[in-house]
Amino acid sequence: MPRRTAARHGSGRHRPSRTARRPVRPARPVPGGEPAVTPALRTAAAYCWRLLAVGIVVYAVFSVLGRFHELTVAVFLGLVGTAMLRPVADLLARTLPRPLAVAITLIGSIIVAFGILALVGETVAREWDTLQRELGAGIGRIQRWLEQSPLGLDPGALTDIQSRIGRFLSEHRSTLASRVLSGAGRLVEVLTTLALGLFCAVFFLHSGDRQWAWFCAQLPLTARDRVAVAGRAAWRTFTGYTHGIVLVAATNAVLVGVALYLIGVPLALPLALLEFFAAFIPLIGSPIALAVAAVVALAAKGPVIAAVVIALIVVIGQIEGHVLHPIVMSWAVRLHPVVVALTVVGGAIAAGVIGAIVAVPLVSVLWAVRQALRRTNTPEQTDVPSPDHPSG
Repeated sequence: MPRRTAARHGSGRHRPSRTARRPVRPARPVPGGEPAVTPALRTAAAYCWRLLAVGIVVYAVFSVLGRFHELTVAVFLGLVGTAMLRPVADLLARTLPRPLAVAITLIGSIIVAFGILALVGETVAREWDTLQRELGAGIGRIQRWLEQSPLGLDPGALTDIQSRIGRFLSEHRSTLASRVLSGAGRLVEVLTTLALGLFCAVFFLHSGDRQWAWFCAQLPLTARDRVAVAGRAAWRTFTGYTHGIVLVAATNAVLVGVALYLIGVPLALPLALLEFFAAFIPLIGSPIALAVAAVVALAAKGPVIAAVVIALIVVIGQIEGHVLHPIVMSWAVRLHPVVVALTVVGGAIAAGVIGAIVAVPLVSVLWAVRQALRRTNTPEQTDVPSPDHPSG
């Protein structure tokens, strides 16, 4: 009896059943149920709704900033002033109280700015009569040049254009007067924004570190370190960009002013100041300012000097693009020239001249913050002992 039982059950081993060997077939979709979604489509949909959410938030933020653009510009000017003047204030604060050092720095910078503007105004007033005579003779010279070959324009057509311009000005005198008055209102807004920017710069210079520390202290504990890292990266990039663009603009202004003075173009100092401010718009600011200088040279000195100024545009552009920006700006702004160009054009479309000025530092700061947070999120590599060489 035991042998039969052993023979029946073999050696005690259990044979796997045929049912367990069969592969499990996926259930067929029930007719009328939800269609199957591929993983690629799920991933694309997830990215799409996240991008839409980010786009809505960005649009809302920029809409609010555009609604209060005077405040935004004032804070931006305050940050620019702080980035430029803080090294001087910190140097003076080593031997003087901080409030006194800030006051001396601000008053000295205001005196320098008004001194430059007064020098430019005095230059324009001194050269105004000569400039009127040269412009009058230059316009006549341009008209005679247009009438000659190879253009050979009809003198009657030029006279008709002048008469049409005169009739337009006489017919739209009231409109022009209203625009002048609106321009006066805009001047008041500009002065108010400058005053508010100066007010912000005073407190940023005096206690900017304490203000930032207080802001970080209001955040949750889990977010303080990341916000502190982002703030340091943003301020480092912004100050580097500000110092670099001011140095590039000053170099361009000196080169343009010296060149225009040597070739005898009138208003060399005002045109150099125009070049300085235009250089704050990367890639397109300097050519626009030098185009204005070329028009003045054409009207005052003729086409030969204007051609020299146009050649100067090319030379200054090459120096700025291949010498100044790689040396001065490369460590602060790590953006491709195509990205810079698209950023400037996009900022100009969105907010005009102010947008063209603010766009590049804004994108540079965002990129620097992204890189800094990415480095903090990357886990540090630790030495893991191998099995062949255990530690300790």
